[in-house]
Amino acid sequence: MTVRKYWQAVNDALREELARDERVVIFGEDVAKPGGPFGATRGLREEFGASRVRDTPISEAGIVGAAVGAAMTGLRPIAEIMYFDFITLAMDQLVNQAAKVRYMSGGALSVPMVVRVFCGAGRGSGPQHSQSVESWLGHVPGLRVVAPGDPAEAKALLKGAIRSPDPVIVLDSSRLWTKRGEVPDGDVVAPIGEARIVRPGNDVTIVAWSWALSRSLEAAEKLAAQGISAEVVDPRSLNPLDEKSIMDSLRRTGRLLIVHDAVSTYGPGAEIAALAAGPGFGALRAPVVRLTPPFAPAPFPSHLEQAYYPQPADIETAALSLVRG
Repeated sequence: MTVRKYWQAVNDALREELARDERVVIFGEDVAKPGGPFGATRGLREEFGASRVRDTPISEAGIVGAAVGAAMTGLRPIAEIMYFDFITLAMDQLVNQAAKVRYMSGGALSVPMVVRVFCGAGRGSGPQHSQSVESWLGHVPGLRVVAPGDPAEAKALLKGAIRSPDPVIVLDSSRLWTKRGEVPDGDVVAPIGEARIVRPGNDVTIVAWSWALSRSLEAAEKLAAQGISAEVVDPRSLNPLDEKSIMDSLRRTGRLLIVHDAVSTYGPGAEIAALAAGPGFGALRAPVVRLTPPFAPAPFPSHLEQAYYPQPADIETAALSLVRG
C-alpha cells in the first residue's frame, strides 16, 4: 500500500496505462505542458511524448468527437473535459455517436474511449461549474458511468474504464481531489458494474458515491456511537448499476437511505428506489428515503452551498429516523 492523493492516483493510473498499451492516448485542454488544469496529466507529455499527450483547442465537441474517431480506428483515447457542466457541449458526440456505434454497426465497430470530467460540487464553483448531471448520461444505452469515492478507487476504476470495450465517463470529484488514502500497489483493476460494501452493517443501508460517500461514512461513524449499525454501499458504477449488491444489502437491513449530490428530481436515487419498490419491496421495513440537494441550481456563497448539499448531520438524522421511526 502507498498513501496517495486522489489526483496522484489518477496520474499513476494514466502513467501505467500509457506504459502498458501503446494505443492509449490523452488529449484535452492544457493536458500536455501544464499537466492538465488540475494536475492529472502532470509529467506525462515529457515521459510519453507529444504524440500521445496532446493539447487541444477549447472545444468540448471537438475533444470528444476526436476521441470517438480515434477509438473507432483502433486507439484507446482518454479525453479530459475541464468541468462536468461542459459535457453539454459534447452531448451529440457522446449520445448519438459513441453510445450507438456498436449497436448501429452490428458489433463490427466499438468505441473504447474514456471521458474524464471534473465535478465541481461543493467547492464554491457556482451554478455553472457545480452540476451533478450523471443521470443524463446514465440514461443513455451504450454509455458507462463510474464515480470513484477515494484514491484507491480513482486508480482502479480509471484502469477498468481504459480497458473497457465501451465508452466510459469517469466522474472525478473536486472535493476528493486532494484527499489522501491508501492505494494498493500493483496492477489493481476495478471491474465496471460491481458495487462494494465500504462499511458493513445490519440496521440501515446507505447508498452513496463520490463525495457523498465520504459524508455518509462520517455519518455512519456517528451512528455507530449511538448503537446504529449502518451498511454503506458504494455503487462505484452508475451505469451499469450493480442491482444485486444493493438488493442484498437491503435484504440484510430492511431500510434504505440514498444520498447523492445530484438533485432528486429524475436523479439516480430514483432508479435505486425503484429497485427497492420492485424486487426489494418484501424486504422493506420502512419507506425508502432520498437525501439530495433541493431542485435548484447550486449556489455560490459558501454558507448557502453548505445548506444546499446534504451534510453528515443530515445523513445521521435521516438514518436515525429510518431506524427509530
